[in-house]
Amino acid sequence: MKITTTEEASDAICEMLAQLGADGISVCDPLEIKRIIDDPDSLAYADDGFIDSLGTDVVICAYFAEFDDGIRLGSKQEEYINPIGVGTIYGSIATGTKTCEQTIDIVKERLHDIGEFLPVGDGEIDFRYVKDEDWANTWKKDYHAFRVSPRIIIAPSWEPYEAQEGENVVLLDPGSAFGTGTHETTAMCSQCIDERITPEDTVLDVGCGSGILSIICAKLGATDIEAIDIDRLAVDVAIDNCMKNDVHIDCYPGEMKTAKKPQYSFIIANIVAEIIASIAPDVKKALAPGGTFITSGIIDHKKEIALEACAAAGFQLVDEKQMGDWHAYVFKG
Repeated sequence: MKITTTEEASDAICEMLAQLGADGISVCDPLEIKRIIDDPDSLAYADDGFIDSLGTDVVICAYFAEFDDGIRLGSKQEEYINPIGVGTIYGSIATGTKTCEQTIDIVKERLHDIGEFLPVGDGEIDFRYVKDEDWANTWKKDYHAFRVSPRIIIAPSWEPYEAQEGENVVLLDPGSAFGTGTHETTAMCSQCIDERITPEDTVLDVGCGSGILSIICAKLGATDIEAIDIDRLAVDVAIDNCMKNDVHIDCYPGEMKTAKKPQYSFIIANIVAEIIASIAPDVKKALAPGGTFITSGIIDHKKEIALEACAAAGFQLVDEKQMGDWHAYVFKG
């Protein structure tokens, strides 16, 4: 069920939906996203026009399970059952089995009640059916082992793959969506790493995501590797993937200025053009003389942003790759 409302009323509506027994609730608040993007201390990024495309309305999606006898309503949290608790704000809690139409009528009634003390905006309600599947496992049928570079095979942990001579297997479960190796930018970075990494390199992976690029470096012989990301969840995923692959990589939350070593011989940044441009001077300082900087995440119409910033920082472009609209570049310090 989708409800279009205002930022002021969104919290109250989410509370109401939770009382009714929603199995899941998601909120898209364009104003909150804009505040995060505009925060000068935030490294969050959005493509041009993305914020405008969201409009100004807050959109709340609530998921209810419908069984043969209808939608079963009722609070799933004990505090809502307490008649002197927050449940009294919205009236008695609906319980029992209702039809889809009855459920929508109840939500409309509750929206009207909330509208007595908060602006709910349009309060438009829409709904659609989605098939109930085992989402945690359904996608696995479409994810199989594949070659990402001459010496690297990406394989899911649930599907045994017997490595051939000269092949290195990276086990990666893509359920986290932090980087699976299937995107053009990851593939190009993997190929650049395969062509250049040596066991003597000290490696820094900036914006490591799932840790895939760091793990590839380790599989190809590098032993001194740091992987950093501003997202704590991404770091947790990277640590888990390192354990799956039995490689030692120092994964921690951070950014260029929090890297542990003063210099590295090999730096990787698969991010976006604007961020690459902003960190180029810091990467140059952290790259040892003659070191290698591999970068991607650069869409075609923004390649000049990254190229000009890297040239201004003093990098020398030595190689480039393109897949579709995406570019990867190899620089020397």
